[in-house]
Amino acid sequence: MSSTALSSSFGTTSRNTKCKPRRLLNCHNRNLISSTVKVSNSRHFNQDKLQVKAKPALFGRREAIGGFGVSFAALEGVLTQLLQASESAAAEGGGGEACELSVAASGLAFCDKVVGFGPEAVKGQLIKAHYVGKLENGKVFDSSYNRGQPLTFRIGVGEVIKGWDEGILGGDGIPPMLAGGKRILKLPPELGYGVRGAGCRGGSCIIPPNSVLLFDVEFIGKA
Repeated sequence: MSSTALSSSFGTTSRNTKCKPRRLLNCHNRNLISSTVKVSNSRHFNQDKLQVKAKPALFGRREAIGGFGVSFAALEGVLTQLLQASESAAAEGGGGEACELSVAASGLAFCDKVVGFGPEAVKGQLIKAHYVGKLENGKVFDSSYNRGQPLTFRIGVGEVIKGWDEGILGGDGIPPMLAGGKRILKLPPELGYGVRGAGCRGGSCIIPPNSVLLFDVEFIGKA
């Protein structure tokens, strides 16, 4: 578990800390083949064969693909970063088609963008989930996609804010998430960080008091 996450008991963090939905435990070279060029004109010339030796390739297969000496490892690193940035942008932008939020009796609103295909989480189980957390005005306050690592936590035992336990496990009219699923959660303050807010320092809070929070959650599955 990360040590930088905020607590649902409303602790504080350092200035650079991102707010997570967690308690204090977590807030070739080959020569070219010689080619034969045939010149043919049956009316005026006999058929001749001209042998042309091609020069060695200036760049090997690796250099040509990698871009003049760029290694495959470096290229793979760039592609990985681009993929992560694309995933983050898609999640932060909503990704996919919009869906209509349903509101449970607890005040938690939810909407499935993608219904999962795997098993649902079991209370007390260690699971992994990616997420993007936003304020109601759309400002992103944290994203696991940006860190390139999903959040790992034990579900249903208070390690995360109430809205997450309820929104993933289900209950009270909310269906449980299935592994591989993506869901939007809209948390009222009492299921988030409440009247204290989070990440507060010097009179300023990353999550202001009484904030409604929006989360794009991707339930990866059991850790």
